[in-house]
Amino acid sequence: MLALFYFFVAVAIAIGIWQVNKLLTYRVIFKEIKDGKKIITFENDDNPIATDKDNDLQGKLLLVFLIGFYLLMGYCLIFLHDIMLPGSASVEGEDYDNLYTITFVLIGVVQFITQGLLYFFGYKYKGVVGKKATFFADSHKLELIWTTIPTVVLAVLILYGLSIWNDVTDLEGDEAIVVEVYAKQFAWEARYAGRDNELGRGNVRNIEGANTMGIDLTDANSVDDIPVRELHLPVGKKVVFKFRSQDVLHSAYMPHFTAQMNCVPGMVTEFGFTPKYTTEEMRERKDVIRKVASVNKVRQAKGDDPYEFDYLLLCNKICGPSHYNMQMKIVVESEKDYLIWLNQQKTAKELFKL
Repeated sequence: MLALFYFFVAVAIAIGIWQVNKLLTYRVIFKEIKDGKKIITFENDDNPIATDKDNDLQGKLLLVFLIGFYLLMGYCLIFLHDIMLPGSASVEGEDYDNLYTITFVLIGVVQFITQGLLYFFGYKYKGVVGKKATFFADSHKLELIWTTIPTVVLAVLILYGLSIWNDVTDLEGDEAIVVEVYAKQFAWEARYAGRDNELGRGNVRNIEGANTMGIDLTDANSVDDIPVRELHLPVGKKVVFKFRSQDVLHSAYMPHFTAQMNCVPGMVTEFGFTPKYTTEEMRERKDVIRKVASVNKVRQAKGDDPYEFDYLLLCNKICGPSHYNMQMKIVVESEKDYLIWLNQQKTAKELFKL
């Protein structure tokens, strides 16, 4: 694909040089008219009016470009699909994937048809000496068609998207695990709600010493909270994430779970999802194996260490010069292993010796 990109760049540069060279062949002609006024014209040896032969050539080139465009589109769809993320690893993400697939298919079909008509009409109705185009001011029927169809389709997609959004943002339920994710330049921190499953208050004004998340240590609900630097989630259980930001606008992005939410200073945002594959199960999926193999092929060529799949929390806002460092590992495991790990972590009471 990189070679193809360089080819297109070379073609664009060649066309630019050709056009500039053509402009340089024009001669400036001064002509005098009455009252001593002068007019300036530009002439060159080429006939500036396109002939039937020129128009026929341009029309055929349009068809060649169309065929090449379709071949390139097919190549990308068939051979480059591993560049895309694998299917969502969360239950709620399945609906997002369905919406994406429906939208992608609709756009693809419309693009295929409209591009084909655009270039075909460019060939079919090319300029011919003595041939004139039919003129009409407007067509109410055509305008009704091309206004009604997109309106109906977009309305259906928007309503479907809103229903999915409402389902994903419905965070009610006492059994969900509550986790706070704290963003700052340029790292993530997190804390789990303790046995009461309720997070204590937090505020940047409380940041002092080891209390880097600004936990309100005077709040009784904070005592059993569990600060961590790595996220562990049990498979098949709903997790509610609450986000805060210490400094600038960040965006918590968990690509494999099809989940993203802005982290805004001064307010708490939230979303939730249910993981459906453990990390080990995800590593064994065929689409993930293919993607990891393609990544490691590039890394090997660069002399880098091989990559092993892990779920990640990333920042999807350009929040500063070290934005790329904002990564936190996410481990999805069985509920048994999750509870073992959680019980090994120290609570705020233990960490801050309250």
